[in-house]
Amino acid sequence: MDQDKERSLIDEFLNGNERSFNELISNYQKNIYWHARRMMGNHFDADEITQQVIIVLYKKLDTFRFQSSLKTWIYKITQTRCLNLLKKKKLKSFFNIDEADNFIKNNNNDIITNFEDKEKLERLNTILKELPIKQREVFIFRHYDELSYEEISQITGKSIGGLKANYFHASKKIFGMMENE
Repeated sequence: MDQDKERSLIDEFLNGNERSFNELISNYQKNIYWHARRMMGNHFDADEITQQVIIVLYKKLDTFRFQSSLKTWIYKITQTRCLNLLKKKKLKSFFNIDEADNFIKNNNNDIITNFEDKEKLERLNTILKELPIKQREVFIFRHYDELSYEEISQITGKSIGGLKANYFHASKKIFGMMENE
């Protein structure tokens, strides 16, 4: 959805059209869920965060000033909710993706049927558990969510250089551990 369409839907919602909000959310709900799912590692927490984000958007959409893209703003809200829940639960490891997620790639559309690919994905998820949180965070945003460093910087408030370094170290560790198998 382009920015003009988003702006139009936001304006319509702010003027009382509930359908506009539903259309806007339907465009992002799957991305919110899957980002939360990867961060939290389970359906229950991801579903809870998705609902929280939708409520925040409903209540706070009037505060969005188009200084960033709506996508970036939504990811920032989602990431903040994930990190808050992780702190609340005092989780040290937050990747425990179940069987279903190991078969799902690219927004649930491409089913992986090759057994070797399944094993690699399971190993990748295990390795991700071992990475420091900053490296996991950047790796998820870049690898799964396919966000640019600029978008990640806007979401996390971290420098692009720092993000690139964390992604480099995460990739190097993941590659090294995968090669040692």
